[in-house]
Amino acid sequence: MTRTARSTTSPGVGPEPGRSMAVCVLIGAAVMAAVDEIVFHQLLGWHHFYDRSTTRVGLLSDGLLHSVELLGLVAGFFLYADLRRRRCLVRTSAWAGLFLGLGLFQVFDGIVDHKLLRLHQIRYGVDVTPYDWAWNIAGLLLLLVGVVLAVRAARRDRGEGGS
Repeated sequence: MTRTARSTTSPGVGPEPGRSMAVCVLIGAAVMAAVDEIVFHQLLGWHHFYDRSTTRVGLLSDGLLHSVELLGLVAGFFLYADLRRRRCLVRTSAWAGLFLGLGLFQVFDGIVDHKLLRLHQIRYGVDVTPYDWAWNIAGLLLLLVGVVLAVRAARRDRGEGGS
């Protein structure tokens, strides 16, 4: 009797599509933050996370972004490993979450950080319009892939999508 009560109230009783998606949204956002930070901040040196002060403050802001992104990756992969260990991972939902996270970070960065808060621009000393379009369209495409995968995963979970 105790065993039955525990199994119905504890996580891991069966597939967890919502958690699979949420965990991979975290991983996707952290991966895109890493790509942004490594490629655009470090390798190309186009900007820092916060460019409205000194270079020293910009470098500090990059370090803080890197710390948060790294924590997100570590936490996300621990949560992912837990889902796998308990055999609760729903791969279709996980893939949807990954693309949603990638796209959400990209669009949030492009619209909120670049345009609304003006923390930084993609580049300086050039017309940023083509960069802004490319950045935001890439993010929207990633989001679109995530939404399509999420809809397919939801249909599959309801038994409408075949396999």
